[in-house]
Amino acid sequence: MKSAKFSQYKYMLEIAIQEAKIGLKEGGIPIGAALFLENGTLLGQGRNRRIQNGDPSLHGETDAFRNAGRQKSYSKIIMVTTLAPCWYCSGLIRQFNIQKVIVGESVNFSGGIEWLNDFGVEVFDLNSKECIKMLGDYIQANPEIWNEDIGVE
Repeated sequence: MKSAKFSQYKYMLEIAIQEAKIGLKEGGIPIGAALFLENGTLLGQGRNRRIQNGDPSLHGETDAFRNAGRQKSYSKIIMVTTLAPCWYCSGLIRQFNIQKVIVGESVNFSGGIEWLNDFGVEVFDLNSKECIKMLGDYIQANPEIWNEDIGVE
């Protein structure tokens, strides 16, 4: 990856990380996301608010997507998320033809990365130590909530 792009992706990820930290302070799962135009213009940002709002569909990616509002096309939009998107959020990415996803980490959960790649979606995993630690610590302290989030009984 070219260093200019890497710097841009790290900047984008920082916005998602800030959302994850807000969610953690609110008592929620620390997963944040944001949507950007290719030129770096922020369209919307959000966080996993399943716990805070009692809404099982309010994942970080869906919150950011809703906050970005309607777009004529999504193929040139970049989805940035602190964690590899789950199947639900991967479906959103496919449904709206988002072609580039920046992931903070996939160590704690690999989600639908391979599936997205199979459909030609470019997924860049930045392997952020901050993202890995933030969610890893949360999972260790809250295994029941985490299992509920990813649909594990």
